[in-house]
Amino acid sequence: MAPKVVIVTGASRGIGLAVANNLLKAAHKVVLVSRSEKELQELKERFPSQVEYIAIDLTTPGAASKVTQLAIQSFGKVHGVVVNHGVLSPIARIEDASIEEWKKLYDANFFSALAIAKDTVPHLRASKGRIVFISSGAALKGYTAWGAYGSSKAALNSLAQHIAVEEPDIVAVALSPGRVDTDMQKELRETGGSAMAEKDHAGFVSAFEQGQLNKPEWPGQVIAKLSLEAKPELSGKYVLWNAPELTEYREKLADLFV
Repeated sequence: MAPKVVIVTGASRGIGLAVANNLLKAAHKVVLVSRSEKELQELKERFPSQVEYIAIDLTTPGAASKVTQLAIQSFGKVHGVVVNHGVLSPIARIEDASIEEWKKLYDANFFSALAIAKDTVPHLRASKGRIVFISSGAALKGYTAWGAYGSSKAALNSLAQHIAVEEPDIVAVALSPGRVDTDMQKELRETGGSAMAEKDHAGFVSAFEQGQLNKPEWPGQVIAKLSLEAKPELSGKYVLWNAPELTEYREKLADLFV
């Protein structure tokens, strides 16, 4: 495959970093986006001709345009976008919710994703490209005190569906990576206990203690492949990273650590 150009948000750690590493090792060009610069600079030093990056808060006005402009000015095209950034808090029951905190979460999880999609759609249409939104099982299942997070991910699923309808030359997919060993899971374990249902919180803690969380590299390699070659029949769908219809996008897990 000839090198392609992919924008990856939330690229400094966790799933985003795993996606970026997978793409870079396959010789693709990557525009990295995160609020944290240190990790992005390290990737730029390792892959100087393949990486451009911008350290920016995607909730700020004009941020999405700056990302897209960097990609076009640096590499000329955009073939794929991975919308991976997001936040978990506020973890609070509806009765106790702060509307302002919900708005902040929606700015981070949905409206900034919408801005990236809006800005890149013309370029993805031209390249017949792909956009992958990182969703969550919480988009489909309610958890006590997760109303803000879960509903924002459901909104991303709907956004993927609407892009699929409006843009037949773009493949838009919403993907759940499962429970992944990331900072967000750590935040959930450390701060979620007071508001979440006890059984739910205990289940997340137990999954960590028993080594049942996915490593970021597992869904990361699936997401990377989808950003390059997701098939049209996946457009508009919400899929689990390990679903049968994604078998061809998964490598043997043992091969990821050779």
